[in-house]
Amino acid sequence: MYDIIGDIHGEDLKLEGLLRCLGYVPAGKGYKAPQGRQAIFLGDLVDRGAGQRRVLEIVRAMMDDGQALCVMGNHEFNAIGYAVEDPHHPGEFLRPNRGDSATCRKNRKQHGAFIDQIGEGSPEHAAWVAWFRQLPPCMDLGGIRVAHACWDDRAVKALTEAGWVAGKSLDDAMLVATHQKGSDLEQARKLLTSGMELALPDGRYIEDKEGHRHHHVRLANWRDWAGALHEVALVPAGQEEQIRGLALPEGFKRTPITGAPVFIGHHWFKGQPKIESGKLACLDWSAAAGGPLVAYRWDGEDTLSNENLVWERNNAATAFKP
Repeated sequence: MYDIIGDIHGEDLKLEGLLRCLGYVPAGKGYKAPQGRQAIFLGDLVDRGAGQRRVLEIVRAMMDDGQALCVMGNHEFNAIGYAVEDPHHPGEFLRPNRGDSATCRKNRKQHGAFIDQIGEGSPEHAAWVAWFRQLPPCMDLGGIRVAHACWDDRAVKALTEAGWVAGKSLDDAMLVATHQKGSDLEQARKLLTSGMELALPDGRYIEDKEGHRHHHVRLANWRDWAGALHEVALVPAGQEEQIRGLALPEGFKRTPITGAPVFIGHHWFKGQPKIESGKLACLDWSAAAGGPLVAYRWDGEDTLSNENLVWERNNAATAFKP
């Protein structure tokens, strides 16, 4: 049985509080799971929070001890690219951060808390980047499927056939291939770690919580019942005008999710945690922005239920209450 935990972003106190609430007990640097259970982390362990080293210590110790599994989030993928030189642009990195462009400044700011806490270029930095490479882009565990941002069968197949699978470290060749703009592997990687996005028309952009402008909008492509763009466009409050009058993208999937339930994070939901449907739960409820760190206690059910959600906010754990 699994306890699936959403995006932590360096919130070590919330993580430890949630683990204790779930019945995990301290063991070395990590925690030991209750009998017959295992934790699954959905990625985005780093960036933003003040306790990033402690979060990484906990998760790694639990994985080493067989108490947990973890998939790669876009922030772990970005952390690797931030530290690996771009072979096509000597002096710059796969995730640009050396120049004075708007992109470089944004990337430095986004990753700044991690760099400040770990030390850029330090042996510890290199060790964590090497560890991030070992995280798989997704996992199909039979009873459940997990990915950071969305589950897409074709994307899973593309990365699997290319050799990026659980148990195999992300090597430089695959890293470069999954950064190559417009390539099939880049698109597959982006779907799993960053989700589906729609390019906005010229003049429109989404402004995020940090003031950065994005010319794409995230789509909740798992909402097969949707008939209008505003039902699937994940935009911050106050940005709704940017999608007004736009149609759903051509070819938007409306096939209901079948088979094993899917768990994702990534999307910074707000409010009281709840599942998206009986087949999909997003467990990112903005823990690094004052929201709760959320877990789902999966006990083998084919249909998910709000009653299995547990979350931690300010050292006060809560179970779902309708």
